[in-house]
Amino acid sequence: MISEKMLALGTKRSVIREIFEYGNRRKAEIGAENVFDFSLGNPSVPAPPIVTETLNDLITNTPAAKLHAYTTAAGDLGVRTAIADYLNATYRADADPQKIYLTVGAAASLTVSLTAIICEGDEVIVLAPFFPEYNVFIRQAGGTPVVVSCPAPDFQPDPAAVAAAITPNTTAIIINSPNNPSGVVVSEDSVKALCAVLEAKQKEYGHPIYLIADEPYRELAYDGLDVPYLTKYYNNTLVCYSFSKSLSLPGERIGYILVSSKAEDADNLYFAVCGAGRSLGFVCAPALFQYLIPACLGQTADVAIYKQNRDTLYNNLTKMGYTLSKPQGAFYLFMKSPMADTDAFCEKAKKYELLIVPGADFGTPDYVRISYCVSPEMIERSLPAFESLAKELNLGE
Repeated sequence: MISEKMLALGTKRSVIREIFEYGNRRKAEIGAENVFDFSLGNPSVPAPPIVTETLNDLITNTPAAKLHAYTTAAGDLGVRTAIADYLNATYRADADPQKIYLTVGAAASLTVSLTAIICEGDEVIVLAPFFPEYNVFIRQAGGTPVVVSCPAPDFQPDPAAVAAAITPNTTAIIINSPNNPSGVVVSEDSVKALCAVLEAKQKEYGHPIYLIADEPYRELAYDGLDVPYLTKYYNNTLVCYSFSKSLSLPGERIGYILVSSKAEDADNLYFAVCGAGRSLGFVCAPALFQYLIPACLGQTADVAIYKQNRDTLYNNLTKMGYTLSKPQGAFYLFMKSPMADTDAFCEKAKKYELLIVPGADFGTPDYVRISYCVSPEMIERSLPAFESLAKELNLGE
């Protein structure tokens, strides 16, 4: 016997991955330079030099018995202390190294956090548009996702809609800012309004409602925009962070969970995180990349390239007649489908070798996602294809 639930997940990949694999096949058939693959959030900008320098130093000068050995399950205390010091100096986060748990990337941060707090029958609110794997992570932990739409075109959370969705079974809400897929940064006003709703509902129902801040894109914010640090606004917060996007290290799988030291029963909440990591089979995050972290805190890949890509795409596509919101962060452009059938629109785009992702799995079926963490040269080469598609659809007329 095998698990039918796991079989279904294994045989039907996410729509993002399906399009990415289609792109790989097309590149083999007609040449990579002829395919405009905007499917996957896979950073194209090289990691900053500090990454290579630090890795070389670690490999050369650290005894193998330490470098390749297990750390404590929660992660090396010296690394956790460096993270806490950085967060406190940068965001006044009141971070405690004894409340930090190092993880195998953001996916592990989320699955561990959700497993730590979800009991049978619990509900978790997700704000649409959202990363599709939230549904998988929540259900695997035994919870039920409850989708609350954020109104277009700014996609800021609607406090009234969130309040209406909260029930006695609500255990958490996930906020992803900057957002995948919309690129929206949740404003401070929106954060305050949302936290006021959560505070009121906690009192009404007599139990914590956790705010899970999913933050792999925190440093990828443009035009001088600040991304609110949520532990400053709400005590029952868990921050899930990954270095995948900021340092262009998606394949190395290194991140962390921060349990707010101000959370209700914070010690036991952290122990539940440790227990969840244990139950999911995480022995410890990769030691080599744990030791990389202290030297790289506050460093990023060249974010200016992503801003250049955003501006090139946004300015040109709006001139062609496409309707889209200007991203404030991350590296995704969210575009309203020019056709009522979004899947059909994405299929039509393939005629011009444009690979973009339909929005249904993001909770917004009338939009599509364009991932612009690609080379500026590819974006320039793709513009005639976008223009040909716009002309076929009679946009801008």
